[in-house]
Amino acid sequence: MTNSIRAEWTKFRTVRGWVIGLLTAIPLTVLIGLLGPLGSSFDCAGPNGAQCRGNTPPIGPDGTPVFDTFYFVHRTLTGDGSVTARVGALRDAEPWAKAGLLLKEGTTSGSRYAAVLLTGGHGVRMQYDFTEDIAGPSPDEDRQWLRLTREGTTLTGETSSDGRRWSTVGTVRLDFGERVELGMFVSSPQHLETSNTFGGRLDRGAPTVATTSFDQVRTTGAAAEDWRGTAVGIDPAREHEVGFTDDGGDLTITGTGDIAPIPASAGSLGKTAENALVGAFAGLVAVLVVAALFATSEYRRGIIRTSFTANPRRGQLLAAKAVVVGGLSFVVGAVSSALALPLVERAELAEGFFQHPTTWLTELRLVLGTGLLFAVAAVLAVALGMFLRRGALTVTAVVVGVVLPYLLAVASVLPTGPAEVLVTVTPAAAFAIQQSVEEYPQVAASYTPADGYFPLSPTGGLVVLCGYAAVAVVLAAIATRRRDA
Repeated sequence: MTNSIRAEWTKFRTVRGWVIGLLTAIPLTVLIGLLGPLGSSFDCAGPNGAQCRGNTPPIGPDGTPVFDTFYFVHRTLTGDGSVTARVGALRDAEPWAKAGLLLKEGTTSGSRYAAVLLTGGHGVRMQYDFTEDIAGPSPDEDRQWLRLTREGTTLTGETSSDGRRWSTVGTVRLDFGERVELGMFVSSPQHLETSNTFGGRLDRGAPTVATTSFDQVRTTGAAAEDWRGTAVGIDPAREHEVGFTDDGGDLTITGTGDIAPIPASAGSLGKTAENALVGAFAGLVAVLVVAALFATSEYRRGIIRTSFTANPRRGQLLAAKAVVVGGLSFVVGAVSSALALPLVERAELAEGFFQHPTTWLTELRLVLGTGLLFAVAAVLAVALGMFLRRGALTVTAVVVGVVLPYLLAVASVLPTGPAEVLVTVTPAAAFAIQQSVEEYPQVAASYTPADGYFPLSPTGGLVVLCGYAAVAVVLAAIATRRRDA
């Protein structure tokens, strides 16, 4: 086997066109990735020509870009304490409109918080630090009692239908400063409607407000002072839409906005790691062409008989070709992505876009995963080439099977349903290995392939491609043994 691999490596490196073609995948991946930020610009102006608010969103405690806009009625709490209130139902509100009790490290957007809350359509929840969400029971009554307690670093959210029998929604440990703000809040996210058609997608959204009541409010540990109202993160042009009234301790609060992580979405100012790898499809095309020609050129030139004579074990010849092209393609894919990630991200930041953070482990998975995507796809091309024996036919088959479904899915050419099917059942499922964004159940957003969300996990998508490659290798092995050269 070693001699076969050495012989195939010698064949490959002696054909300059194959070497150049494979190396072309690297600049293709990087340069197409750079086209997005270098060809993009945006202007930002507020009412009456005034400069609008910055395009960089607040950053949560873990570095995640977040929404942090709501109306907050609060008092200062030093040390331990609690707040209890009976909260009215959110009628005719967005499903993720929220009203509840909140403890927050100041009133700056992005600061640490914990909340127990009632939603418009998802029951009682305990949420903290934007990304964390704990589901509680669905309310039995129109009004629901809530209680939020701080004891040292322990925050406990509780709910009750009658104010006497309490059940715990969640308990978390968070490190706050000695002084925090404690009180009640209301938020209501943007209403989003998405229309998917053949040829494009239309997202329509509009801001919303929600109003509800808080009565029988009790606090322990908080300063005995009047309630203060703060429009946290709300555009000054909309502050007249929110506020609160205090009728002898019974409060009515109107709020807008959301307290949640910002999901990635197509066309937004937030960029993800996979945005930097958008050119990988072009690099993969170059790899597939070279792999297909490497497998079929000996048939076209009529010298495959010589190879079979030198190595009568035809399956071994197929394996050697797959090892050589697969190994080289892995290196090319890994190098391409390792270069594209920092270069494209730097260009995006220079153009004013903000980055959804990724850990170094995630970036390592993207680099190695792109290498595996290139390698397994190249093996598929080699196997199909040995089976079909025609270069043009093989190139067409692998590009249509691997790259075209991906482009149709992520370019919003197809509605969401067919797009998700394509990147589930075709070899293009392997592009899921490049997904770095997280889907948040507590945020209503468009989670589609066009936004970077694949129906399969990164590993699951790669397994689909491996399955196709394995079937192709088996068919090619059978064909090379049974057919004449």
